Amino acid sequence: MKKMNGRILTLVAFIAAVGFLTAITIAGTVFADEAMVVDFSRKNLAPCGQYIFGTDWMGRDMFVRTLTGLSMSIKIGLLAAGVSSIIAFILGTLAATMGKTVDSIITWIIDLVMGIPHILLLILISYAFGKGFKGVVIGVALTHWTSLARLIRGEVLQLKEATYIKVAEKLGKSKFEIAWKHMVPHLLPQFLVGLILMFPHAILHEASITFLGFGLSPEQPAIGIILSESMTYLTMGKWWLAVFPGLLLVFTVVLFDVAGESLRKLLDPASAHV
Repeated sequence: MKKMNGRILTLVAFIAAVGFLTAITIAGTVFADEAMVVDFSRKNLAPCGQYIFGTDWMGRDMFVRTLTGLSMSIKIGLLAAGVSSIIAFILGTLAATMGKTVDSIITWIIDLVMGIPHILLLILISYAFGKGFKGVVIGVALTHWTSLARLIRGEVLQLKEATYIKVAEKLGKSKFEIAWKHMVPHLLPQFLVGLILMFPHAILHEASITFLGFGLSPEQPAIGIILSESMTYLTMGKWWLAVFPGLLLVFTVVLFDVAGESLRKLLDPASAHV
């Protein structure tokens, strides 16, 4: 039997990962109200046919709460990673094109941000902006751009030495025209892959600071809140309160990684064949 083309398998993996993540986001949004329903007549039920993830100490359906929490994490990840990627693209491009002084300043800022412990900086920024949804998004967006900015800067520096760029300069093309017509199309694949691979980091860090109490507010069914609250009940044998939400969080992060790697291979056809 003839082997299926590696590019087709890569495309299938990408579509499946994106489709599942989209389904989680939509399901979590649809069941947001149900996730808040309290029913003490069904509290602390172990996983069963009716409640596959069990229920918590307030009788809330853990499956619905987990989907809602993951949906919120994905939304935060998308928004924060999008803003962070734009910051990285702009600063990386400016560093490579605006001369040594601008390059030195931006490189110094990158080194400064990367030199501070990541979680500590994220907590400080989130707390400074009032925690909650806004604080978490701003915190994640302002702390995740550095690696991609370095990558963009390196790519632009290489492009500046390319023959076709030098020819365009000799022909009198403006810097903006050269950047828009010749550099952006080349940088777009790296930008898109960097954007997608930033999502899992954003989601994990959102869950981490929320777990520590510096993120989303306790009344929101966020995945960090769910895991934090479940710690009290683990010693009582209520293992399902942490195990299933934790596993789904890991699975979601892995799906983002699969989507990012698949997109990288699709944009680089030579690596998509077995």
